[in-house]
This record gives sequence, C-alpha cells and structure tokens, in this order.
Amino acid sequence: MGAPGPAKAVDGCLVLLCLAAPNWRAVPQCVPPIRQLFRDLARGRSFPSCSMAGAGNSATHAWAYAPYRCPPQYTRMLGPVYTCDYSGVVSVSIDGTLFARTWWARSGGTVTQFSPAAKAQLGQWDTRFDDDHAAWLASLPPPATFDLTP
Repeated sequence: MGAPGPAKAVDGCLVLLCLAAPNWRAVPQCVPPIRQLFRDLARGRSFPSCSMAGAGNSATHAWAYAPYRCPPQYTRMLGPVYTCDYSGVVSVSIDGTLFARTWWARSGGTVTQFSPAAKAQLGQWDTRFDDDHAAWLASLPPPATFDLTP
C-alpha cells in the first residue's frame, strides 16, 4: 500500500471569488474548492488566505451557535437548548463592506445570505436564504392585540 498523495491546499483567492458569486453551486469551477473548504473548516483547519485580496476584500470564518450567531429560521429549540442547523459561517467583505455570509453544515449543506448592497450589485442571486426567512416569518403566530377601550 502506497503513501497517500500530498494534501491539496484550497486556493484562498478562488474561494473568495466563489463565495462572492450569486450562486457558487452554479459555477462548476467553484464546487470542488468550496466543498473542500467546508470539509477543512469542519476539521478545524484555518480559513485560507488570499494575498491578492486587496484592501477591504476579505473572508473570515466563525463557528455558528444559537441563538446569537445563527439566523432565526435555522435556530431550533430542543427543550431548553438552542441549536443551529449550520456549523459555521463564512463572511465575505468587498471594499470593506459585508457582501455575503455563507452558512455551512458538516453534512455539506450551505445557504448564502446576501447583503442589500450585494443584491443591488448582482441583480440575481440564490434566494434560498430569503425564501427560508420569509417562510419562517409566515409561520410565526400573529402578534397579540390588546383592546384598551373601556
């Protein structure tokens, strides 16, 4: 049995470009490196860097935890414990402004939350995050009303 081949490092610049795309799953060149990125993050590896990112262009990773760092539509309550459907979030900033957040799960699932500025710039984007949020809002009970007339 031979030794395993060298591990391939994920190209941080390609990852930054792919995560800023309207839908990285629709760009064939983005699928393998982004999937590898999420596998690496799940294993505790650091986020890859991009020396050509330029001033104000960056991506950072943070672990998700509910209810504070997890979108409400993906937060679950199991008894007294909150859980998040996603394991972590990668935030992409362009020109120093948040552009998109991609929430990822160890199972391989992802959803991207685009900023209003990103939506205006892109024109079209993967709307699953927005659709899930709208469905969550629609599922909430109506606010209580009080009749204060005597």
